[in-house]
Amino acid sequence: MAVLYNRISQKELKALLYQETEPRITLSFYRYAKIDDPGIFRDELYKNLEVLKVFGRIYVAHEGINAQLSVPLSNYENFKNYLYSISLLKEPILNIAVDDNGKGFWVLKIKVRDKIVADGIKDPEFDMSKKGKYVDAIRFNAFADDPDTVVIDMRNHYEYEVGHFENAIEIPSDTFREQLPMAVSMLAGLEKKNIIMYCTGGIRCEKASAYMLHNGFKNVFHLQGGIIQYANSIKKENLPNKFKGKNFVFDDRLGEKIGKEIISHCHQCGMVCDTHTNCKNDGCHLLFIQCAACTEKFSGCCSIACQEIYNMPEGEQKEIRKGKMNGVMVFNKSRQRLRPKLS
Repeated sequence: MAVLYNRISQKELKALLYQETEPRITLSFYRYAKIDDPGIFRDELYKNLEVLKVFGRIYVAHEGINAQLSVPLSNYENFKNYLYSISLLKEPILNIAVDDNGKGFWVLKIKVRDKIVADGIKDPEFDMSKKGKYVDAIRFNAFADDPDTVVIDMRNHYEYEVGHFENAIEIPSDTFREQLPMAVSMLAGLEKKNIIMYCTGGIRCEKASAYMLHNGFKNVFHLQGGIIQYANSIKKENLPNKFKGKNFVFDDRLGEKIGKEIISHCHQCGMVCDTHTNCKNDGCHLLFIQCAACTEKFSGCCSIACQEIYNMPEGEQKEIRKGKMNGVMVFNKSRQRLRPKLS
């Protein structure tokens, strides 16, 4: 029987990745589609993608599939042929990474989830098939130039902080499930306006567009393929770039440059900076923005306290971590929920 999971340590796998000489293509795709048995679908995906040496993260649920992957260049056509042979996917748009070193993933993980995007929606009348209309980069730019259009960013606060579209409204929350009702509340009274929603690759804003329509909004659109597809399109078609700064991505790169600007600041010293990192203290791993000077000063840690732990012998660090569980730790500068300051 085939082993449908990885049995090598993460450290070893990452080392093997950096020994590879063949280029890799980093990409993402999603599809809202009815999957009757996500478990069986997951196992078939794993067997076929492992053969092609595909790395990355895939979530499968009854409502569809969400994937961020790294594919060896020599296997890319075979990968596409396999993907397009899956009838329920209907040849999904493959969002190719903009600023890519091919080192974003080093293992294949495919997990069955309740939903491919955790949304908190309980209303049985909600219908994902009744979604907003797609807009491409050309139409997005035209809409964005219209003062009667409202542009909504459906990403988390730390993504918005390092990059966003001109005049985009932030829905300031930590999770997508919080954003949905918040967006409805913030846009009350604008039900007849043109509303364009966007996110990283399209999956969140597509669901958000359906939720807005469900709540009485009339003219709702969403950016097809999200920021990633937009960035590729403006280069290909020589269009004006309305995105400022960096696009946060959920792999080891933690970001890709879309605009030339740096619009955010180091969370420790305030210097202009857009480099996200995770605290080097394994008992913390806080995601925050850190400049090169502070990286050196704090040894890649978010605070003096974490730096002191990080510089201890590994055995002592393990004792301190014993019995503790790390959640998703993200620094929120606007509300400073986790720490009064990073120093």
